[in-house]
Amino acid sequence: MGMTVVEKILSRAAGVCCLKAGDVVEPAVDVAMSHENAALVINQFKDIYKDTGIDARVFDPSKIVIIFDHRVPAESSKTATNQKKIREFVAAQGISKFHDIRGDTGGICHQILPENGYVRPGDVVVGTDSHTTSHGALGAFAFGIGATEMASVWALGSALNIEVPATIKVVVSGKFKKYVSPKDLILHLIGKISAEGANFKVIEFHGDAINNMSTSGRLVICNMSVEAGATSGIVPADNETVRYLREEAGVKDDISLVQPDKDAVYDSVIEINASKLVPQIACPHTVDNVKPASELAGKKINQIVIGSCTNGRLDDLEIAAKILRGKKISKDVRMLIFPASARVLAKALKKKIIALMSLMGAVIVNPGCGCCLGVHQGALGDGEIALSTTNRNFKGRMGNPNAEVYLCSPATAAASALTGVITDPTKGGK
Repeated sequence: MGMTVVEKILSRAAGVCCLKAGDVVEPAVDVAMSHENAALVINQFKDIYKDTGIDARVFDPSKIVIIFDHRVPAESSKTATNQKKIREFVAAQGISKFHDIRGDTGGICHQILPENGYVRPGDVVVGTDSHTTSHGALGAFAFGIGATEMASVWALGSALNIEVPATIKVVVSGKFKKYVSPKDLILHLIGKISAEGANFKVIEFHGDAINNMSTSGRLVICNMSVEAGATSGIVPADNETVRYLREEAGVKDDISLVQPDKDAVYDSVIEINASKLVPQIACPHTVDNVKPASELAGKKINQIVIGSCTNGRLDDLEIAAKILRGKKISKDVRMLIFPASARVLAKALKKKIIALMSLMGAVIVNPGCGCCLGVHQGALGDGEIALSTTNRNFKGRMGNPNAEVYLCSPATAAASALTGVITDPTKGGK
C-alpha cells in the first residue's frame, strides 16, 4: 500500500516501515521552535529534572530555535523579565538559533524558520504555536504542541504518542486571476469544509496551481490550514522548494524531496479550479464564515492591516504597493503595515516600497505579531472594524472583544484602504 507524505515522514522519523493513518509513534524531532512562551517551557523542562540530581540539558541545542516575536519590543516589565530569563537559558544551553529583538535578524517565527533554512523537506517540526503548520510549505510535517509537550521534546528529542493523521488531498487546477491569490484560495477552502472539516488530519496540496505557486504562497495556505482544524498542511517538496532553499535561504547541503506514492490512500479528495476563484473575505467571528468580497463591498472599515506570518512577505507588500502607488489612503481609515521579518523589511526598504506606503498614509510597524494580536500595537476601539491580512478573526482578536475583524488578501486590503470601505480589487470601488 502506498504512503502519503506525512506517512513517509513519520516512518523515517520513527524508524518504522510503512506506517498508515491511525498508527501511534514517537518520531525524532528535527526542529523544535518556541517564541516568548519558551519561558513556560523552561519551567516545565526544569520540573522534569527536579529532585533527580541530573543536570537539565536539552537533547540537541542545534535543533532548538527560539524567536522573540509576540511582544517586541517588550510592552511590560513582566514580558521583559521573561525575555531576560529566556536569554539566560539560551546562553547556558548553547542554543545558537536564537533570534532576539533585533533590526537585522528579527521577525515572526514562521518567517524566520524558512528564510534561514532551518526547515527542510521531510523534517518533523514542532512549535509552541498553532501556526507551526506554515512549515509544511517546505515539504515538512509541522504541527503545534503545548509547553509541557515541548519540554519533553527538549529532554528526549522525540514527540510522544503521535497518531499518524489521515490525509485530505486538495487538488487545485487552473490559474489565478489578477488580484486573486493563495489567501483567497485558503479562505475559500476553509469556508467550503468548515473550521472543523480537517480536524486531526493533514491537508496535502496538489495540482497545477500549487506547482506554479511560489514558496511565499505555499506558506500562506499551510499557515491557515490549522483554521480548518488540520494538524498540518503540506505541499510536497519540488523544484520550487529547492530553488527557495538554495536562492533565498542559502542552503548548500543536500536536500531530499519527499513525494507521496501514486497509490497513497487519502481520506478524501477535494478539487478546486483556481481560475474560478474570486477575492474572499472571512467575516466575524470565525474564519470559516467566508463570503466573496463583492458581497461585502461598501462596508465601512476603520483599520486596515497588512502583514503577519500569513501575508507579510515581500510579494504581499509589493502587490499592495502596486495598488496604492500614486494614490492616497482614505482619510477615514488608518493603515498599519508590519513586515514578517527584518529581512523582508530591508528588501522592501531597498525597493522603496516602505517609503511609498508611508507617503500614501500608512504607518509602518516593526516586524512582529503585535498588530495581529492587538497586545501592544494596533488594538481596536469598541465598535471598530478592521480588515486584515492576518489569519484569525475570533472575538477579542486585535485586543478588543467589542470590535470586529474581517480577513482578506493584501490586494483586497490595499484596494479597500483607498476607498475606506470593503472593496473587491478586481472590480474597484463603488
